[in-house]
Amino acid sequence: MPSPYVVERTGYRPKQLALTFDDGPDPEWTPQILDVLKREHAPATFFVIGENALTERPLLERMVDEGHEIGSHTYTHPNLANVSQRQVKYELNTTQRLFQAFTGRSLRLFRAPYFGDAEPSTADEILPALEAQQRGYISVGLHVDPDDWKRPGVQAIIDRTIAGVEAGNPERSGNVILLHDAGGNRAETVAALPIIIERLRAMGYSFVPVSTLAGLSRNQSMPVISSSDRVAAVADLALFSTLGGIVVALRWIFGIAITIGIIRALALSALALIQARRELKTVFPAIDPSRFVTVMIPAFNEERVIVRAVEGVLASNDVAIEVIVIDDGSSDGTSRVVAEAFAGDDRVRLLTLENGGKARALNRGLELARGEIVIALDADTQFEPMTIARLARWFDDPKLGAVAGNAKVGNRVNLITKWQALEYITAQNLERRALARLNAMTVVPGAVGAWRLEAIRSVGGYPDDTLAEDQDLTIAIQRHGWTVQYDQFAIAWTEAPETMRALAKQRFRWAFGTLQCLYKHRSAIGRSHPRGLGWVGLPQAIVFQIVLASISPIIDLALLVSFASTYVAVQAHGWEQTSHDVYTMLAYWLIFTAIDLLAATIAFALERKERWRLLWLLIPQRIGYRQVMYYVVLKAIAQALRGPLVGWGKLARTGRVTAN
Repeated sequence: MPSPYVVERTGYRPKQLALTFDDGPDPEWTPQILDVLKREHAPATFFVIGENALTERPLLERMVDEGHEIGSHTYTHPNLANVSQRQVKYELNTTQRLFQAFTGRSLRLFRAPYFGDAEPSTADEILPALEAQQRGYISVGLHVDPDDWKRPGVQAIIDRTIAGVEAGNPERSGNVILLHDAGGNRAETVAALPIIIERLRAMGYSFVPVSTLAGLSRNQSMPVISSSDRVAAVADLALFSTLGGIVVALRWIFGIAITIGIIRALALSALALIQARRELKTVFPAIDPSRFVTVMIPAFNEERVIVRAVEGVLASNDVAIEVIVIDDGSSDGTSRVVAEAFAGDDRVRLLTLENGGKARALNRGLELARGEIVIALDADTQFEPMTIARLARWFDDPKLGAVAGNAKVGNRVNLITKWQALEYITAQNLERRALARLNAMTVVPGAVGAWRLEAIRSVGGYPDDTLAEDQDLTIAIQRHGWTVQYDQFAIAWTEAPETMRALAKQRFRWAFGTLQCLYKHRSAIGRSHPRGLGWVGLPQAIVFQIVLASISPIIDLALLVSFASTYVAVQAHGWEQTSHDVYTMLAYWLIFTAIDLLAATIAFALERKERWRLLWLLIPQRIGYRQVMYYVVLKAIAQALRGPLVGWGKLARTGRVTAN
């Protein structure tokens, strides 16, 4: 086409061939290709992509040390005909600076992605080529392209390469052979390469670097940088090394976290199934209708739900009950409505205090308790008629300090509460069942749990120095020699937050309280008394509730980057040439998701009465909901570093709990 620019062509050298490799370096395939070249004593020219080279400095150094040449294939492999001139400069400059920082040499050879034989043939291709030329680059073309990236088969790669070389002539040089050392599975290229070298040598050809075809020395194609450039290279080295370290760290964090998550999901599922099988063989203690239980309901501004909570407890079957409502300085009509509703019922007592916190309120209630078994019931929770009797039946065992029940979300009114219902089933209750098998339970939930009064008093009552008094007390009594049991049939329906803001507030309280408990009981970690708690319960809480939750945003970021890279790679190269790193990350994530779904399915099967339609929410739950969980953990860690925070941290009640 008519153009003011002139393309000067050079490089035709009879019986001399240059092996070139695009798209690397790749940690799996490039070393194998280098091994073949070293064994065959064949030099080659590698056109590297900067972002691939970022984490592969040793491979760049090996290429240089073993006598190969390196050229630029841009930094991100874009089609330069479709990007701005500024982007072209960025692609060239970033790869150049990286190469200088890693090797102390400069790049002069250049091959533009997607330009076919790298000879500009359209107006859009001329400007990028001119930009490269003005920066001192020599564009390297090709006319022998066996399309190895499409994986046509080893024999096809060999045959196409031989045919292309034999078809070469001064007008259409067959001296430059294009192969790939990255961008997908390159096993066929690795297998074909030694055969190609052997057959072409037998035909009288020799292999030389691209610089030889262009009439340049190796130092002209990769000149050593000047002393003045070395200062900038040192600064660049620090930058690129840091970036490379971050990329490698992201990959490792992603891989390790996903692997641990998979192992945990499988372990919890297996343990839960073993526990469920054990439960089928367990002869449950007989329910004694004469057993006396004290139910304490600490209340702070619970006017809307308190009467219903008390009525629900009084409706319990096969158990003798007293109810102590402890109004901890409410500013609404909590005390008034209780006094009016239960004025003639001697089973209900009302204790009105100045506001002093939930733990203090519960401890004041303990002073009035007449039962050997006590239950601290949140005002937003509804017990099923047999729940208290089922909790109380286990206390014939004199070593038993507490029994945890099965908490379920009772106000499944929107997506947020349904997600929480799913979490209670697939995470909290499944985990509680599994940990019960190992005697490693870390929390008897405040929503549904019964305690031996003697056990609570033996550790000084409810702790007032943490926000998670139920978790703190559970750990404390076990360290004092008491055991903890789980009864999945003792069901309570609790009110879950109905907005993301309220959810974040509640979970922050839980996360911060967990941090407080772990720190408070840190001396029990790794200890054999109690063995399950010290070796399993507390360590797994640290790893999964704190550490993995805090780095999960990084895992999500790595996954998003992986998805973005996949999309770009597929758009650019097709599926065949997409990096195996992307496939690996996606494969890990899909395996984890599949196992997570399996664990959820097991959890639903063990819950028996649950509605399976909730299960479909598991995948979308990962978008938005779990990110809130990560946020509150990070916020809790930040708050813990700033100082203590203790208080009610309660939610505004709606009174919409129903037994589903």
